Amino acid sequence: MIQLEKYVSGEIRKSIGYKYFMPSSINDEWTWTDPKLNKLIENASYELGQLNSFAKLVPNVDLFIHLHITKESVVSSKIEGTQTHFDEAFLQKENVTPERKDDWQEVQNYTEALNTAIEELKTLPISSRLILKTHQILLQGVRGEKKTPGEYRRSQNWIGGQSLADAVFIPPHYDHLGELMGDLENYIHNENIEIPLLIQAAIIHYQFETIHPFLDGNGRIGRLLIPLFLIEKDVLAKPLLYLSSYFEKEKSLYYDNLTRVRTHNDMIQWIKYFLVGVAQTAKQATQTLSNIISLKAEHERIIQTQFGKRLKAGLLLHNYLLKQPLVTVKEVQQVCSLSPKAAGDLINAFAEKQMLQEYTGQSRNRIFAYEPYLNLFND
Repeated sequence: MIQLEKYVSGEIRKSIGYKYFMPSSINDEWTWTDPKLNKLIENASYELGQLNSFAKLVPNVDLFIHLHITKESVVSSKIEGTQTHFDEAFLQKENVTPERKDDWQEVQNYTEALNTAIEELKTLPISSRLILKTHQILLQGVRGEKKTPGEYRRSQNWIGGQSLADAVFIPPHYDHLGELMGDLENYIHNENIEIPLLIQAAIIHYQFETIHPFLDGNGRIGRLLIPLFLIEKDVLAKPLLYLSSYFEKEKSLYYDNLTRVRTHNDMIQWIKYFLVGVAQTAKQATQTLSNIISLKAEHERIIQTQFGKRLKAGLLLHNYLLKQPLVTVKEVQQVCSLSPKAAGDLINAFAEKQMLQEYTGQSRNRIFAYEPYLNLFND
């Protein structure tokens, strides 16, 4: 049994020419006496319950999940230095400027990795097999593609600094990855421990980031594990909770709290920070869903009462925009089975009602954005 107040995070061990951090195993019962923790669990669980309840009431909620996942992809990648904006993520590849293509592709990979992992969860538990497959998708054809995608590292990595000599943190030696990832996996699936699942999620994220089992992509996979774990354990009814925005707001605080566990054995501070994030993020996600429902109803009302003979095509396009909020005239032609002129007229009708705005500032190859909808996802 591990008491949080007496938790020892690990030890420094020597290797040839450097020292690394070897984390303690986590697959055990955890207890604590800090009453503030109980209050934070209660609050986070309540907000998560509100989000789950609201998600069940929303018709076609899966339509909006795509934008939540894209937002997570953009922000989680941004933490690692990628510079794609939320709206840019919805551009077709041929419309992305050459200097932004790599960043754009990283976001697309993250979206695909997350979607695939959520789908795989229906038949496969969180395991090395799932984690490695997700990692392979994440790094395909992007900057990290030479850093063994889909494989745990077989060399030493480090965080901060230019080399092992000046590194801020050196994760465990790769010889220990088998036992450490095995311990993490066993902890994820240990049915004999009586611990709130949100506390378990916090510990899982910390441990994964500390093990740092990959040469690249650790942060993104570690953040992705949070919703996957909550979905697998039925804490999250739909994939609508992502903490990357919370972590990214004050990135230094996120890293400081993770580091403090290793330097001061202070897992309690990390868990408190994590639970506050769950509560805030769940509340924000519920509000966003509520705002989406209001906007959708208002815009459908405008189309139904003011679009006349364009009513059917207008509703078709509106439904498409809820999943793909950037469009070209050609896409509108295809989605609504219209001639180029009729598609242009429909876009103009949307623009007159402030439902679409021209995105590029060009007179040719124009792209139109469903700005009022996109704005709901900007914090």
